[in-house]
Amino acid sequence: MEAASTTIAAGGVEALGLGATRRRHGERLIRLALFGAAAVSILTTVGIVASLLGETVRFFREVPVVDFLTGTEWSPLFSDPKFGVLPLVNGTLLISAIALLVAIPLGLGAAVYLSEYARPGVRRVVKPTLEILAGVPTVVFGFFALTFFTPDVLRGVFGLDIQIFNALSAGIVMGIMVLPTIASISEDAMTAVPGALREGAYGLGASRRQVSVRVVFPAALSGIVAAVVLGASRVVGETVIALIAAGSLPNTGIRVGESYETMTAFIAATGKGDIPTGSLEYKTIFAVGMLLFVSTLLLNLLSIRFVRRFREVYE
Repeated sequence: MEAASTTIAAGGVEALGLGATRRRHGERLIRLALFGAAAVSILTTVGIVASLLGETVRFFREVPVVDFLTGTEWSPLFSDPKFGVLPLVNGTLLISAIALLVAIPLGLGAAVYLSEYARPGVRRVVKPTLEILAGVPTVVFGFFALTFFTPDVLRGVFGLDIQIFNALSAGIVMGIMVLPTIASISEDAMTAVPGALREGAYGLGASRRQVSVRVVFPAALSGIVAAVVLGASRVVGETVIALIAAGSLPNTGIRVGESYETMTAFIAATGKGDIPTGSLEYKTIFAVGMLLFVSTLLLNLLSIRFVRRFREVYE
């Protein structure tokens, strides 16, 4: 009996070994296809850097890097050009800050409601409806800010004395644009929190508010941070709303009722083919684009580090 068992066991091991070493061409093809899909994003990033790097290096051969990063006057298309990019950075940060002040509280509030308070039937209706907002073209948001939100809401309802092109309107509408992104991804992260954590908190006598704020929110923090960073990246890179609603005046300081120009708006307004290829004015597009790319890259690297540090793993 023992000998037979040994033979069967040996045969089983041998069969398993033969099965494990058998060639599976289908899996190899799938692996190659998946590797190719992953390589596309890497090659795209390399291509973007390569397309920006050459003209950026030529630009900085004529304009010192320090003058570009610290200068407070931006007029590269004038007869007496100035290449201080700080007004563009200031406009980008100001409008992005206004947008995030709108999108983060509303987006996280919507996510908490959908995850912890809404009934299943309400969630099935509200979440897809909210996500429809993410599919609205940004040019529609831009004209909504210019033709309705500024004159009828900010000026008419609130009586604000602001210019028709202003940072406040552009920032608020931009925040509305990214609200569905933050709300949807944050809600997915909160829904993924194990139900046992909620049940344990309720068993200890916690209220729904305490469970939402002290249990679910910290447990889903990594996903929430990823949602906020994704929204912030989209806000920083938004072009059409800033171009239509915020204007094209390089400005410093914090005066939300005045016109500002962002880095993306400058690139879109200048890169229309009206300036000679290879000129210094043409190279400014690539220099500003490289600065925008590096800024977004640093933002994503910081977020990845934060997410990895505070990620919760459940078994």
